[in-house]
Amino acid sequence: MLTRAITGFFFIAVLIGAILLGQYSFVVFFSLLGTWCLFEFYGMVKSVVVRPHIIVGLVTAAVLGSLVSLYCLGIIPLNMVWLFLPLFSAVFIVSLFQKHAQPFHDIAYTFLGVIYASFPFLFFLSLGFIKGEYNPYIPLGFMLILWSNDTGAYLAGRSFGKRKLFERISPNKTWEGFIGGIVLAFFVALNLAQYFGSLQKWEWATMAIIIGVFGTLGDLVESMLKRSLGVKDSGKILPGHGGLLDRFDGLLIAAPLVFIFLLLIQ
Repeated sequence: MLTRAITGFFFIAVLIGAILLGQYSFVVFFSLLGTWCLFEFYGMVKSVVVRPHIIVGLVTAAVLGSLVSLYCLGIIPLNMVWLFLPLFSAVFIVSLFQKHAQPFHDIAYTFLGVIYASFPFLFFLSLGFIKGEYNPYIPLGFMLILWSNDTGAYLAGRSFGKRKLFERISPNKTWEGFIGGIVLAFFVALNLAQYFGSLQKWEWATMAIIIGVFGTLGDLVESMLKRSLGVKDSGKILPGHGGLLDRFDGLLIAAPLVFIFLLLIQ
């Protein structure tokens, strides 16, 4: 528990620092984060039968993250982001030169990793620029709401949890915890409206509901992935916590939906 607490403290400090230090540290940190999570995904699914094209996939994620970052920073126009597409074609071409029994399994898992583990970070990265210029309080508020949801779910689940949410996937999660997480996230979001500004109170509250519902589902999806592969953690980079993918599983589904919500109401 001590190792877990120390690791969590320093990791949260680094994450908050990357957001608040400015737009350059923000885009670099979360672009790299998305690429590392993809690396962990490939490490989990790689087997004798499935051999994702790790190098091509990681290069694709890194290039796409760089292009989106440069666009958000106003350095390149939007149409240049599409320069990553030839790398998608490379995934198919590489398979022609490898003598694997089921090449399309390799191709499918390569693309799945990019879409599942890397793309969501680009949407989260874009949240910082949803207003046209860099605003650290929107992505920071997202993370605070996500952490509040996890905390509320844990406390409510431990105190009142009886009805299982998805027992076959995550035996410890309960409906009471699910509701408790959303409630705490909702109240934290209302306070963010007061101290952070940037969005109206109803917008923060709606963000909290989206994150509370789909952040929990994202957690369950990653649990389903690990259970199907027979692994406990996505990695070992965070002592006491596992991998980065384990820590950001709630973001993977929630971040694109929050981005779409804020984009539509602008």
